[in-house]
Amino acid sequence: MTDSPIRIAIIGAGPSGFFLAEKLLHQSEQPVIVDLYERLPTPYGLVRFGVAPDHEKIKNVTRAFDKTAARPGFRFFGNVAIGSTVSLDELRTHYHAVCFTTGAPSDRRMGIPGEDLQGSHPATEFVAWYNGHPDYRDCSFDLSVERVAVVGVGNVAVDVARILSRTPEELAKTDIARHALEVLRHSRVREIYLLGRRGPAQAAFTNPEVKELGELEGADVACRAEEVTLDRLSAAELDKEDDAATRKKLEILTSFVGRTRSDKPRRLTLRFLVSPTDIIGNDAGRVAGMTLGRNRLVEGEGGSLRPEATGETETLPVGLVFRSVGYRGVEIPGLPFDERSATVPNEAGRVTDHGVAIPGLYVAGWIKRGPTGVIGTNKPDASETADSLLADAAAGVLPQPGASATAIETLIRGRQPDLITWHDWERINQHETETGQADGRPRTKLVTVEAMLRAARGG
Repeated sequence: MTDSPIRIAIIGAGPSGFFLAEKLLHQSEQPVIVDLYERLPTPYGLVRFGVAPDHEKIKNVTRAFDKTAARPGFRFFGNVAIGSTVSLDELRTHYHAVCFTTGAPSDRRMGIPGEDLQGSHPATEFVAWYNGHPDYRDCSFDLSVERVAVVGVGNVAVDVARILSRTPEELAKTDIARHALEVLRHSRVREIYLLGRRGPAQAAFTNPEVKELGELEGADVACRAEEVTLDRLSAAELDKEDDAATRKKLEILTSFVGRTRSDKPRRLTLRFLVSPTDIIGNDAGRVAGMTLGRNRLVEGEGGSLRPEATGETETLPVGLVFRSVGYRGVEIPGLPFDERSATVPNEAGRVTDHGVAIPGLYVAGWIKRGPTGVIGTNKPDASETADSLLADAAAGVLPQPGASATAIETLIRGRQPDLITWHDWERINQHETETGQADGRPRTKLVTVEAMLRAARGG
């Protein structure tokens, strides 16, 4: 342990980055300086660009992040790309420790024929588009079709289905990006299908998410009785585990069976035990349908239940497909990478190379453990990494930086004149919230880096 501060760079200003910064700055055993880096001018990561616009309460977690940013020893380096603006090697000469909390920015593929047809998209792109991510501002989604399939039954898939089901009046009260609101306002979508390859008991969505589907102003919701009735293996598993949350989930889904059609403009159908086997294209190379294979559940390795094809198939006439079968981490130049798990190999957050810890390098969040859990799951995960880092500091095993504490800001400002500080972000935030409130919305997001920079400079 030393009296001089440990200098720490955290790469990625999403929930994991802030939770890690909070733990490091809150402890009193070792003085620290934390610099939080973000490629975009705006912080918060998936809270800003992943949480659905109609779930404003979930975004309140940013209030805690703001308190962390106000702590002594915290600095924000926005609009700085690691690898181009500054290299990992350069960071390591300026900091005792470099921590990556870059998440899982890519998506998993289904691996079926027709997946690359026009009208077949990753759900991640649609979510980033309607949430105003600058990289996805110019994406195009053809909502002139009448039927849409969303493959997956996690919370992201439910978000996509729900946004497609919302009325323009509902969406206009949220912080959804203006360009997305305009496209959704003219949507001709009437039927949305949410497709799960396993049974209802195995669906990954949470109970509040699925319950909300039954309360939509502009869409009826439906399930098939035979698909929400538990098979023998699922019933036995549920009896053994006596999981109250799963029982409640089944109760909610069962309540969707046999609902009478109303005069609502849309209908959302939840399907289970079906797997897309191929996406059918028309002569123009666009999605025209999807072949679904019927599944049954069988015991897999370790006793877990997995889907097995029965040989039965059906054709689902859809003109648009969103796949939501999981996020995936991407390789970080300079760090080891496990292609199978799409994570950085680590032990309790310490980056390892063939099982040996690399001094001064750490990971937290999805790039550490894979894309699992909700926002709060990242807090204990980040705490574990912080404990490892502080233990290494106490043991004197962290590398000593060769440059002075002030040198890194001088270096970055010389390469990136449009560096965004926390004060700059507060100006962007004020601009967005004031503009939004004038329209009766929580905020109106700026969706280009150029517009963000103008707001940061008071323009």
